[in-house]
Amino acid sequence: MTRHVSLKSAINAALDQEMARDPKLLIFGQDTAGGVDAGGETDTWGGVLGVTKGLYTRYGDRVIDAPPTEMAYVGAAVGAALSGFPVVAEVPFIDFMGVCFDQLLNQAAKMRYMFGGTAEIPLVVRTMVGAGINGAAQHSQMLTAMFTHIPGLKVVCPSTPHDAKGLMIEAIRDRGPVIFCEPKYLYETTGPVAEAPYAIPFGQAHLAREGHDVSIVTYGPMVPRALEAATRLAETGIEADVIDLRTLSPLDIATVLKSVQKTGRLVAADEAHPRCNMATDIVAQVTGQCFTSLKAAPQMVSAPHTPVPFSPVLEKAYIPGAEQIMAAVTRIMA
Repeated sequence: MTRHVSLKSAINAALDQEMARDPKLLIFGQDTAGGVDAGGETDTWGGVLGVTKGLYTRYGDRVIDAPPTEMAYVGAAVGAALSGFPVVAEVPFIDFMGVCFDQLLNQAAKMRYMFGGTAEIPLVVRTMVGAGINGAAQHSQMLTAMFTHIPGLKVVCPSTPHDAKGLMIEAIRDRGPVIFCEPKYLYETTGPVAEAPYAIPFGQAHLAREGHDVSIVTYGPMVPRALEAATRLAETGIEADVIDLRTLSPLDIATVLKSVQKTGRLVAADEAHPRCNMATDIVAQVTGQCFTSLKAAPQMVSAPHTPVPFSPVLEKAYIPGAEQIMAAVTRIMA
């Protein structure tokens, strides 16, 4: 059976079902078991934007309220995971991952390698990414690509409620560590989600729309914008493949290459800053592995190389959308 739920609710359902399945699973986060003006244990915030709301009531001390000291509680989460307690730790915004970067870069990501494959770190770090809610420069960045550079970390970024639940369950059951990036702009978008638990394997991109003229490759908040662009392009006679990467590390480059070999044209889109983002990575890999299949130079769509503006008007101009994707397709088709 399926229900239409929001992306935020789908993540909550995944956490709830996995907490019920594994009595050792812990949740660390800010305001998960408290919050200003909360009405008590039955009305805890469930994190900054309420994704874990209701879990403290059901699981009590396994949902641990952390102060805004990311270095401390992410370090504690790494230690708990190494000790055999799976942990889902929430760093509310990816912008503040720098505070606990050493715990992830030099500890969690390296443990399995340094101990000859014998160490397991069943750790998921949930974090919000992207602009669109007027969070300003310190709460709106799309820093996903930064973590794909680090061997030992898996990086996930869903675009639909169905994928959010399945990928979260896979992340918790993985032996980690996993950086789970949640596009907060999509939290309230809805879609069909199975009530029973299910897992979506990492490293499998999703062909969200099929075409034959151009391949649009993207992930996270850019997926619905790419689908809108593809729908509008179809009215002009241009049919596009739209590939949702879903996981950025491991990366399903095979699906991307297969699509580009079919269409001969590539538009890679990423909301992140344009230097060294996922779009540049995709273009580099495609040109290196199937250059002779290309009919035109690949195009990239990204946000400007500036901080995210606070002004709603400027933020709207900052975020790359369907219009920019359509313009890139128009250029490549010409």
